[in-house]
Amino acid sequence: MKFAARLALFLLPLSFLAPLSSLAAAPPETFAPLVKKEMPAVVNISTRQVVKVQQQSPFGDPQMDDFFYRFFGGRPSQREKVRQSLGSGFVISPDGYILTNNHVVDKARDIKVAFSDGRVMEAKLIGTSKEIDIALIKVEATGLPFVELGDSDTLEVGDWVMAIGNPFGLNHTVTAGIVSAKGRVIGVGPYDDLIQTDAAINPGNSGGPLFNMTGEVVGINTVIIATGQNLGFAVPITMVKGVLPSIREKGRPDMGWLGVSAQVITPDLAAAVGLAEPVGALVNGITKNSPAEKAGLKRGDVIVELDGKKILDPSELPRMVAFGHIGKTVVMKVIRQGKPIEIQAVVELRPEN
Repeated sequence: MKFAARLALFLLPLSFLAPLSSLAAAPPETFAPLVKKEMPAVVNISTRQVVKVQQQSPFGDPQMDDFFYRFFGGRPSQREKVRQSLGSGFVISPDGYILTNNHVVDKARDIKVAFSDGRVMEAKLIGTSKEIDIALIKVEATGLPFVELGDSDTLEVGDWVMAIGNPFGLNHTVTAGIVSAKGRVIGVGPYDDLIQTDAAINPGNSGGPLFNMTGEVVGINTVIIATGQNLGFAVPITMVKGVLPSIREKGRPDMGWLGVSAQVITPDLAAAVGLAEPVGALVNGITKNSPAEKAGLKRGDVIVELDGKKILDPSELPRMVAFGHIGKTVVMKVIRQGKPIEIQAVVELRPEN
């Protein structure tokens, strides 16, 4: 056998294995360089919140209490109570802007930010979005270490990620894992599109960053399922970047709006409206003078596509409209009485109410 043929036979197994080795990236030997680079920009946040609590009733029994108040008048009054909470955040600019969760700073009387080098600073609230649970705060400082915001749309299930935060008050704790799923809808808000990860996230991690392996923030850790293990959820940073300028300028997010409420398509409903499968958003309400009404959308219509993207579930529609579409015309593919039609609507700024 010639030498070239023998060499080809020898290399064949190696060339066969090469594609297999590329299917899964080996776990990193260490996260230490990434931690050293990003840790200085991650902060611990402590707040004092004022909450109203009901005064204790005289008897602790509703019937006895009712009898007492009927004869002697009055009702238990509410009193203010100061509650302390802990969370996490991360610096996004050298002049002191910090991202965290809305629920970390909501109704806070004062906000303190602790850095990994021991510095503690007072922060003020710049703006929030309760809908996607983010808040922007600021400390008066310059030259601060800060993180880079990445592109969460490029994340793949199985990618390595790292979280830094303040779980249970344990300062600057580092955990790591993978992206377990994307696009999770768990009922937290109207724009659920969460990243699920098995990197350990616990109370106090809220508002902290979820990093990819190049050191970019791809999510804000926000939710855990208390009864589960290795189940943490983060707000995608691409969603946050879409509303960050308006939060910084106005204190609230500018979000797009069509004025449509929709429901899930069941198999029975799909058959009734002429769909081959139960997908899309069945319009069950249209707000008066809304973009949807102006465009001619009607109750009973089924929206199956928006700008060429299929809608599998009604929860996808608000997300697709809310971010980056204000003032733009969107094209909806609609099934009306079993027939496909196209409707164009101009997305407007969502009213504050």
